[in-house]
Amino acid sequence: MSDADETAAEQPPSDPHQAHAATVRRLEQSAGKLAAAAIARMDEQLPWYRAMPPENRSWIGLVAQAGIAAFTEWFRHPETKQAISTDVFGTAPRELTRAITLRQTVEMVRTTIEVVESAVDELAPPGGEAALRNALLVYAREIAFATAQVYAQAAEARGAWDARLESLVVNAVVSGEADESDLSRAAALGWRTPEHVTVLLGNAPNGDSELTVEAIRRAARYAKLQVLTGVLGKRLVVIAGGSDDPLQAAKSLIGPFASGPVVAGPVVPDLLAATRSAQAAAAGLRACAAWPDAPRPVLADDLLPERAMAGDPAARTLLVEEIYRPLQEAGSALLETLSVFLEQASSLEGAARMLFVHPNTVRYRLRRVTDVTGWPPSDVRSAFTLRIALMLGRLADEERRS
Repeated sequence: MSDADETAAEQPPSDPHQAHAATVRRLEQSAGKLAAAAIARMDEQLPWYRAMPPENRSWIGLVAQAGIAAFTEWFRHPETKQAISTDVFGTAPRELTRAITLRQTVEMVRTTIEVVESAVDELAPPGGEAALRNALLVYAREIAFATAQVYAQAAEARGAWDARLESLVVNAVVSGEADESDLSRAAALGWRTPEHVTVLLGNAPNGDSELTVEAIRRAARYAKLQVLTGVLGKRLVVIAGGSDDPLQAAKSLIGPFASGPVVAGPVVPDLLAATRSAQAAAAGLRACAAWPDAPRPVLADDLLPERAMAGDPAARTLLVEEIYRPLQEAGSALLETLSVFLEQASSLEGAARMLFVHPNTVRYRLRRVTDVTGWPPSDVRSAFTLRIALMLGRLADEERRS
């Protein structure tokens, strides 16, 4: 070829439309080679890509090819203002957004753009390089927005699904219908089967329940607790795991609750047993009206007398089996001394006179009552609980005899 021919061959096309059409043709012809080069560079530079299973790597290859094809189509019509559609990612399954993080996707897109950019001189005819580079810059911006939209949509869909799943678990625990399937649902939500679980119940604040749920989660992260939570009607329910102190857990999470009582159920060993804790907390919440000066939060077990008066059979059983029966088995002297002490308005001297014993004997026996039941008779609130337990125990004995 002569010098004149070479000079003519290197001259840019006189018509910009011809230059544009030539670039489009070269992009179409080079699409496969560019995609292969992008995959090779990912394999060389991105350790996470090399570590992925073959199936996911093949999906990423398809996404790279789709991105280059979309750029070619986008570049073909420069006169039309068009944003890059999220369909670029439509070749990959939705599960890929879980397997590949947003950061990794950005690295994938950046690598593909760099490969195309490095080939600009080959793809564009002389004089058309600037136009192709400018188009590539605009396309990179648009593909970045499309990437963000894909992950945002995936996060929204996942969040909505997780919220429904969490609501199912919470409702099953509160209604007493939790089973093995709920363990699977909880595991999908990140529940790591803590050894200690308690259920908190209280009033839900007005407004967006999602904000309330998020506030509970923030408080739980700060307190290093695991939670499953939801708003059921007017109640805010929190299943808290990771603490063997239900009162301390309740204090850590009480902020998002609305005004009114907050009741913590007893600690149970796992999520399936949380039904017991939830039922106790629900019974305590119903009975709180009978104890206006109850602390906030309050343990469901501290509301046993009110729960029993409100008709809670579990509370009645606990009072009889954990207070009355142990005292009965410890000997008639303890039951008699406690009964007389309570009838004498918690007076040691008055009880001693009625029993014909020394006040120190009464004092000793009352300490034994505390050791056996865990409720000190000298405390006003404990004395009330012990009195209700004695009443229910005697009624139970009468029912047995009749």
